[in-house]
Amino acid sequence: MNDFDGRFENLERVHLMGIGGAGMSGLALLLRQIGMKISGCDVSHTYYINKISPNGIEFALGHDKEHLDRFKPDAIVFSSAIPSETEELVEAARRGIRIFKRAEVLSWLFNLRKGIGVAGTHGKTTTASMIGLILENAGLDPSVAIGGELCDIGGNAKLGQGAHMVAELDESDGSFELFRSHVAIVTNADWDHVDYYPSFSSVLKAYERFLSNREPGGAAIICGEDKGLSALLQNRINGRHLTYGWGARWDWGAQDVSHNRGGGVTYTLSRNGTPACEIFLQVSGEHNVLNSLAACAAADTIGIPLEVAAQALRTFKGAKRRLQHMGSIVSLEVDIFDDYGHHPREIAATLGTLKKMFPERRVMAVFQPHRFTRTAAMYRDFAEVLSMADGVFLLPVFPADEMPIEGVSSTLIGDILKQKGHKGYDFCSDMDEVVTRICSRVREGDVIATIGAGDVSIVGEKIQQRLERKGVTLDAVAIKA
Repeated sequence: MNDFDGRFENLERVHLMGIGGAGMSGLALLLRQIGMKISGCDVSHTYYINKISPNGIEFALGHDKEHLDRFKPDAIVFSSAIPSETEELVEAARRGIRIFKRAEVLSWLFNLRKGIGVAGTHGKTTTASMIGLILENAGLDPSVAIGGELCDIGGNAKLGQGAHMVAELDESDGSFELFRSHVAIVTNADWDHVDYYPSFSSVLKAYERFLSNREPGGAAIICGEDKGLSALLQNRINGRHLTYGWGARWDWGAQDVSHNRGGGVTYTLSRNGTPACEIFLQVSGEHNVLNSLAACAAADTIGIPLEVAAQALRTFKGAKRRLQHMGSIVSLEVDIFDDYGHHPREIAATLGTLKKMFPERRVMAVFQPHRFTRTAAMYRDFAEVLSMADGVFLLPVFPADEMPIEGVSSTLIGDILKQKGHKGYDFCSDMDEVVTRICSRVREGDVIATIGAGDVSIVGEKIQQRLERKGVTLDAVAIKA
């Protein structure tokens, strides 16, 4: 593979492999807005393909070396999910076509600007989205690249004319170390991406390198409450750094937190131990309080008045697939939510938030494990957090780019749930079965959450369609059973 050498701006025709993903589709939009001719391919026609197609971006299904003749690219950019032995990549290398990883190209765009880089195992998308909206409302016209769709701008990427760029940085393959941040944020640290990081210690070392790579005089913003980051805060961060968390002991703190029934949070924001203003959030959960603290700290660091940040956060609708309300079945008073959570800590936050939003209602969780390696390493933890739900419906593991591992399946999680005495567990072999089972067991007032980083998001819509379908009789569901 060719090394990225800083001359990417001289290219005209760029082909993106894995363009159907959130991150790659966002990069495609940014490069198109610069003026490059963009094409791409992926193994399936995803939601993001529909979003980028109106922008003059050509798409081909699958990975095939014939794409090189069809699109005649000057360079190939590939997702980390694409195996290096893929024939399209091999043939491109043989022809001398320059090849780059996604992070190499995104970091080129980022490092040309005053970059605000958001890293962490959880909360990156929402935190970056909050910061992007604050900068937008402040009139700074930022560039934005996030790993999910920001409801407030209707997309996952935007090339602005301002000096700043806000980016969600992916730690999964260590490539976030390429980014030189003006403001570097780390929301938390857990052991994840176990195929790349052999231990939690290796994860922390990667975050330490990321923070040390920020611009001279740049600020680091770190969650002081996170146990995983405590080691970094103990004399392992050079230069200016700010902390955030609960109470007044941190540089930025949340006090008098009130979780509103049905959704939303209110709290008093303290700065350097002194109450500064009231923050009102439409989004719910303690994790979003912490995310908003990081956003306020970042805004203040670049000179945005706190009242501007507070007003933007008040209107923030959230990112798609981050505890997103998908709809309601009014006749049954059933609400359906969808969440991207694929790590035990994320699932715990999602279910805990729903329990606070709807303390008197049953929460039914549909979970699709993501990757065999993660399932093998964390199936006990998955079972522990899923036991918070009143009902659990497990789908088969979504493999992403992995091959199956013998003995690793969703039943590992189910077996632990059974051992824990959870009586509301069901294993479903496919999407149709999970829809049928939930619709046969739903009660008036239930809350249904579809959870996972795969294609589980389509289940909620199918459930809603089934329950609202013309001709469905009320005895098809167990109301007030």
